[in-house]
Amino acid sequence: MTTLARRTHTCGEPRARHSGSRVTLQGWVDAHRDLGGVVFMDLRDRYGITQVTVDHRSPPQARQAAAAARLEYVMQIRGTIIPREKPNPDMPTGQVEVLADSVELLSSTLPLPFAISDDCNANEDTRLRYRFLDLRRPALQENLLTRHKAALTARLYLDSQGFTEVETPVLTRATPEGARDYLVPSRVHPGSWYALPQSPQIFKQILMVAGADRYFQVVKCFRDEDLRADRQPEFTQIDMELSFADRELVMEIAQGLTTAIWRQVLGVEAGPFPRLSYHQAMSRYGCDAPDTRFGLEHHDLTQLLQGTAFRIIAGALEQEGGICKAFLVPGAAGSTSRKTLDSWTELVRTHGLGGLLWAKVVQGKWTGPLARLGQQERSAIATSVDATPGDLLLLAAGPASRVHAGLSALRLHVARVRELIPRDQFSFCWITDFPAFEFDEGQQRWVAVHHPFTAPLPQHVPLLGSGREHEILSDAYDLVCNGHEIAGGSVRIHDPQVQSRVFHALGLDRRQAEEKFGFLLEALRYGAPPHGGIAFGFDRCVMLLCGTENIRDVIAFPKTTSAQDLMSGAPGTVDAAQLAELHVTNAASG
Repeated sequence: MTTLARRTHTCGEPRARHSGSRVTLQGWVDAHRDLGGVVFMDLRDRYGITQVTVDHRSPPQARQAAAAARLEYVMQIRGTIIPREKPNPDMPTGQVEVLADSVELLSSTLPLPFAISDDCNANEDTRLRYRFLDLRRPALQENLLTRHKAALTARLYLDSQGFTEVETPVLTRATPEGARDYLVPSRVHPGSWYALPQSPQIFKQILMVAGADRYFQVVKCFRDEDLRADRQPEFTQIDMELSFADRELVMEIAQGLTTAIWRQVLGVEAGPFPRLSYHQAMSRYGCDAPDTRFGLEHHDLTQLLQGTAFRIIAGALEQEGGICKAFLVPGAAGSTSRKTLDSWTELVRTHGLGGLLWAKVVQGKWTGPLARLGQQERSAIATSVDATPGDLLLLAAGPASRVHAGLSALRLHVARVRELIPRDQFSFCWITDFPAFEFDEGQQRWVAVHHPFTAPLPQHVPLLGSGREHEILSDAYDLVCNGHEIAGGSVRIHDPQVQSRVFHALGLDRRQAEEKFGFLLEALRYGAPPHGGIAFGFDRCVMLLCGTENIRDVIAFPKTTSAQDLMSGAPGTVDAAQLAELHVTNAASG
């Protein structure tokens, strides 16, 4: 029977200075080469890899065990560190090897579904099904370490700024607004339900009323919404709230936290942190989370083309809210085929646009659909967008929401295929002054753009209830990095009268407001300090720090885009007896 010894070194530790030392290593067989009388094994743990040599100098038992070893067997090696005859400069431990005098099998393995390496070509579903194997890959081990460093840095920085970490409930009350809640039935209170928190929003505001002054929490949140590459149904936030704080103080703390994390984890100085209003972001980029690492900015040609004889554009501008925008791709006229332009047209159509208009500027002349514009119109557009020979102009017209969505997606796609996005660069910006409300056509009422506790700008408070809710801007702010919203927050409403007016604007009468948010409204009536906060999407931050575009790469046990855990089989069925205890029936099985 194998006796487990105490490890003396990790597999990433041995160096030339350790030559002659006795060691005990434990790990997985990463490579195995039997040359007939000489066996070389690379032993791996999360710290690195060390080569182990078993030859005529090793006891028979060690030679026999080494010959029988296979990839991903768990082994215990005891021996002496010696210099390698042929050093490997690609390995941190490549100057030395371990000459084994004891080789012991700790655990064997079934046949592997894929190779444990960073270049394995298994599809993602297979890797998620065997996530316990996938996580052995060095790249994912490094991602988990990066996540740990980022969380530790956040805690240390916020502690240095006077914050206290406070845990808030996971089983709470369902409240309206935002995404759909995940609901949990109560066994003790038949017919009643808990909700898993979409965020600790109400509780952190109550902590400000309670005098906590500066709160933070690295917290799990849950939203039952459609998923994508940078979104999960359960995710982690670095959540914080500050009393006696205005926008400037919250943004200052958030920038300090961002700077600390990027410096500690990557050795990179984050920033600068320029600011764009929501209106400016939509005008220049067509979205409120723009990637500012490259140009291709949008130009609004709506006024310039009012009254145009070009029927496609004229018809779009005649619609209520119709706009016309374009962006220039410098030097792309000669290298962009009609097939490529057709594929770009299909891309914008997926965002509701009828099509894409384009022109190639060649030797002072325009070719393509936009060549049908009048000479004066073409000259005015060329001046507006600063077009020069060899450039490609891409234009869309239609409802503002569709033009913004279509051209924003096209801008990012063109930048990717033409390799215009700098690698290993982080571009940050703040987006401020969001609309406070937007009109929901389906519900025929105003809804909060962020959440109903976001304070309007002070000068816009008088507009509440005036019928001019579309003019109200909120005291909200998002931090964006490389086209990803990594943090979002706002100054909160601390005046219960203003909070009631906001609820009224959202279509909630006094009774409904008290029913849904009564405990917050009651707290606000007991001396609430002015307060504000922000929450970082921690998973997205780590995704950027690790240089991946897939958030599942930085979460130990993620869900698929259909919200399934392929390893554990969640969500799964529950037997009838357990459902009966919860006073719930399964309609799907009925």
